[in-house]
Amino acid sequence: MSTRSVAVVTLGCTRNEVDSEELAGRLAAEGWTLVDDASEADVAVVNTCGFVEQAKKDSIDALLEASDLKRSGRTQKVVAVGCLAERYGEQLAAELPEADAVLGFDSYADMSTHLRGILAGERPASHAPRDRRRLLPLAPAARHTAAVTVALPGHQQGAPEPGVALADVAPASGPRVVRARLDGRPWAPLKIASGCDRRCAFCAIPMFRGAFVSRRPEEILAEATWLGERGVREVFLVSENTTSYGKDLGDLRLVDRLLPELVAVPGVDRVRVSYLQPAEVRPDLLDAMASTPGVAPYFDISFQHASGPLLRRMRRFGDRTAFLDLLDQVRSRVPEAGIRTNVIVGFPGETEEDLAELTAFLEEARLDVVGVFGYSDEDGTEAEGYEGKLDPAVVAERVAEVTALVEELTAQRAEERIGSVVEVLVEGTDDDLDGPRLLGRAGQQGPDVDGVTYLEDEDGGMPSCRVGEIVRARVVATEGVDLVAVPLTGAADRVQL
Repeated sequence: MSTRSVAVVTLGCTRNEVDSEELAGRLAAEGWTLVDDASEADVAVVNTCGFVEQAKKDSIDALLEASDLKRSGRTQKVVAVGCLAERYGEQLAAELPEADAVLGFDSYADMSTHLRGILAGERPASHAPRDRRRLLPLAPAARHTAAVTVALPGHQQGAPEPGVALADVAPASGPRVVRARLDGRPWAPLKIASGCDRRCAFCAIPMFRGAFVSRRPEEILAEATWLGERGVREVFLVSENTTSYGKDLGDLRLVDRLLPELVAVPGVDRVRVSYLQPAEVRPDLLDAMASTPGVAPYFDISFQHASGPLLRRMRRFGDRTAFLDLLDQVRSRVPEAGIRTNVIVGFPGETEEDLAELTAFLEEARLDVVGVFGYSDEDGTEAEGYEGKLDPAVVAERVAEVTALVEELTAQRAEERIGSVVEVLVEGTDDDLDGPRLLGRAGQQGPDVDGVTYLEDEDGGMPSCRVGEIVRARVVATEGVDLVAVPLTGAADRVQL
């Protein structure tokens, strides 16, 4: 078997990162050489995002950039996978002939065979999209029996026996884990479920990700152990809806019991929970997150808006009063909690009164991070057919207004943390005009988009902390939403490697 090389390029969210690392593990197990640079690979596999308009454009740009390498680099073929490929399939292939293949989720289990055929000159039929919500039974409890016939990326289905001796594709014991780390970060996402049963009027994700399916706890723990053995200090639990975890396994409190087991995994010192639906947050879940040592004081709650009538139009629940009460419940348990959310501005029918309700909520909520998105139609969603669409210029104006407010409020929230002690996972250095700076993330800061913490010694220099350490530090200043902190010097203030 000739050795071929492949680069997996990832767009979009941390859930996609898990899928990419599983794909990379499958390919490595089949004898492919993984490379970081697409220009040095025989095949570039681009794991696309299909969530919102900008993400789609970014994915198409990445495919075009990879295709350019066929003229200037080693790259022979470019293959589109991921959410954009799953969602649009044949349409994407017709509009983007630069891609040599467009493959959906059903191709992941046999990706090696597909890629070898493509290198040999074959052009497989492009993926034909379908509504993946209809592939599993309506009743959650009946899904696990049927799920073996439906592709669930990131769920380690049908893990292949390795064709080569690779330590990175076989754990010492327990369920097999086929995954290859594509970066050296001391944190990693870990998928606990896929799909969503909610029917938010603006969201297309359930159509191309399918119905909600939880992974079994033993599989999650096996993968966490695998990650801990490879230097991962923080495990970031990801899904489309973590508050639904366990409902298809007959126990909605399953995640409460899973958290202590995850923080007990050797090598893993911190577990972070993401994507909580406010209508599904249980007091028991808050208690478990608050009382389990090692669970990050971080609450990622998807509010989307704060006007009750507009939320109903979105097919969601809640209002400003209910959301503020939920935040009080969080802070009564975890006073130092970091809380983030996303909001949609300019949804069809949004009035000035609705917008005022949202801004009033944001001013009262004291959130650490708020992602602000302007509404745009998504193919196949209920809201696409709504009347009352706002002029794009009005949407842009409202986005600018809310964004400016959020930037001011989140900077103020960061300033409130001056003087507090935080636990920072050291991640690396960042080049600054005045030289490199050591940075990491406090427990209150999620990966990639929630700000960072710069670590300095008392003289403003770079402290001698190693990547992967979790360091207790006192916040002394802020830079927007970013924190500046000085490590405490006591022996108890570091978790040693």
